[in-house]
Amino acid sequence: MNYPQLERLIDILSTLRGENGCDWDKAQTHYSLKKNMIEEAYEAVDAIEDGDCEHLKEELGDVLLQVVLHSQIAKEANEFTIEDVAKGISDKLVHRHPHVFGNTKVNGTKDILDNWEKLKAEEKKHRKSAMDGISKAQSALMSAQKISKNAVKKGFEWPNEESLWECFNSEIKEFKEAVSKNDKENAEEELGDLLFAAVNLARWNKIDAEQALLKANRKFMARFRKMEELATKPLEDYSFEEYDMLWKQAKKALLQ
Repeated sequence: MNYPQLERLIDILSTLRGENGCDWDKAQTHYSLKKNMIEEAYEAVDAIEDGDCEHLKEELGDVLLQVVLHSQIAKEANEFTIEDVAKGISDKLVHRHPHVFGNTKVNGTKDILDNWEKLKAEEKKHRKSAMDGISKAQSALMSAQKISKNAVKKGFEWPNEESLWECFNSEIKEFKEAVSKNDKENAEEELGDLLFAAVNLARWNKIDAEQALLKANRKFMARFRKMEELATKPLEDYSFEEYDMLWKQAKKALLQ
């Protein structure tokens, strides 16, 4: 099977980075492109959330551009090539799917995921701590989820959900106390503990905290836009009571 357009993209990036190419492209490094990689991935996720296949196709192209561009930069430094990248992920997928490419027998998704984690651990023998391998570049909320999940794999788990709620309520109390004392440094620390406790509650209930917050963000933005549409005067001139009424009107309008 041939992929002429993929080969064309690789050639285009090689030309752009070449002697007679684009000055901007030639100036890029792995480090300078970090932000682009993150932004393109998030834009692809936005397209998925919107259910827009055409937009998703475009955004996946932008993600692919980042992969090929990083690979071209590495090739020029004699580090690795796009072929090495493809081989690496292909080998990993084959190794972690022995029930498909080997003779391993599984009984449902749980067995598949258990095997995945076992094989992953074999590949990452250099990792000494359950905290190793957690990305430093991802959002704090995503990091908290991963930290909590990895700790639980080692048996560091709450005895029951009630104990988690007790911890959560305790963190609320400690945060409020720090705020009441105008202790900004301690308040920041206590808020962090409160958020981490909330992530643990989400994990316990099999809720993705990152997705939950993203949905809350989208819901708030939609309601605020509707408030702006419904407003009969500048929002800055609204009292709290008027704001509250307008918020309820916007909420009702969006449910219709």
